[in-house]
Amino acid sequence: MPPQPDLPDPAHHDVDSMLSRKFGREVANYFSGSPLNRVSFLRADHGFISKALVHPSTSFLLLNDLAPLAKDPTKLAYATHSEVKLLIGENPFEKTEEQMIKEYNSSVTLPLVLFLGLDERKKDGFEHGIYSGSPYFAVDVTPKGTLEKEAKGVIEAMKAKDLQFVEGRMHMTLNAPEAAIYAQARALIDWNARNPFCGGCGQPTLSVNAGTKRVCPPTDFASLPTAQGGATSVEAKPRERAACATRKGVSNLSFPRTDPTVIMAVVSHDSKRVLLGRQRRWPPHWYSTLAGFCEPAESVEEAVRREVWEESGVLLGRVVIHSTQPWPYPANLMIGAIGQALPDGEKIHLEHDPELEDAKWVEMDEIREALRVGTSGLGEGPGEGYKEGGLRLPPKTAIANQLLRAVTGGFLGEAPKI
Repeated sequence: MPPQPDLPDPAHHDVDSMLSRKFGREVANYFSGSPLNRVSFLRADHGFISKALVHPSTSFLLLNDLAPLAKDPTKLAYATHSEVKLLIGENPFEKTEEQMIKEYNSSVTLPLVLFLGLDERKKDGFEHGIYSGSPYFAVDVTPKGTLEKEAKGVIEAMKAKDLQFVEGRMHMTLNAPEAAIYAQARALIDWNARNPFCGGCGQPTLSVNAGTKRVCPPTDFASLPTAQGGATSVEAKPRERAACATRKGVSNLSFPRTDPTVIMAVVSHDSKRVLLGRQRRWPPHWYSTLAGFCEPAESVEEAVRREVWEESGVLLGRVVIHSTQPWPYPANLMIGAIGQALPDGEKIHLEHDPELEDAKWVEMDEIREALRVGTSGLGEGPGEGYKEGGLRLPPKTAIANQLLRAVTGGFLGEAPKI
């Protein structure tokens, strides 16, 4: 089994505070803890974004069909402006957003370039007013549309440097800081790719705000004849597009989607056992905590109780939130909780929702042993010392693992730490 990466340190973990004394140390999960300051309010600042993109200290993370460019599965690789210029041009942010909307042509593929943030640890980088650091951008190099040839050229140039686009459904081996950078880039590129058309009228949309919003332009040059070289005649006037509700009032933009998902460690009423479940496709003996989507007009606590009852038949009383984890597959926020069964609500009943193949109550000591030797990803073998037939659990990069460590390691105020 490959070594599991370290988890990020919680913010200001070495600072004493009343909240830490009362509720314990904050838990930071994998895919969180980015070293970048997103300075999200500067994405619409044309002066900032246009200068940051061409600064010598700027790094570009490239994703090909969502596979990140990397030196190896544990470390990302970054391109320079000169290495991506073939695809994105000298400066895709040279024009203001107002100009881009006014000149919109849906038949021309524009490069998708996202601003991720500033690495403020690098003091000799870019400066803009009181803000300084090395800018980070992400670029979608997936060959498509009118930029297919250029994208392929960038891809081949990166491969010629012995770099690789690491494919796979999940990337759980990156070092913690870069895992967070990758998660942000992947989620935003995936959202843009999934939303090329307006949800209000079905017409093509334009990416703005450095890749974090999409707008439905009122006009389009696409149907007009083009001059030599593919440029639309400057004398031509764009056609008016069909009316769209998103251009009225305050609902004139599409924003990235984040789906709240609850995941919970459920302890028995006497706090001596934990409820675990497994799906049919999982390896033998592999179990995890229960999870499900939070529905509209439902609190997190209500979602935890509902999902546990629907999947296992167990009834919960008190529910507390433990920690959260960004999950960029494709755009979830895992809200980790710990719930406790009611005295007469521990009977398991799988007939409500047939999602689980099995659910069972497991003693704390068995879970502690599995956390020591039996953790792994779904496609990996267990750790050293595992005995065949023993309980297997998710790796420490999964929030389920952290929830189980919490309930077996002192969060309940009874069990000793592992």
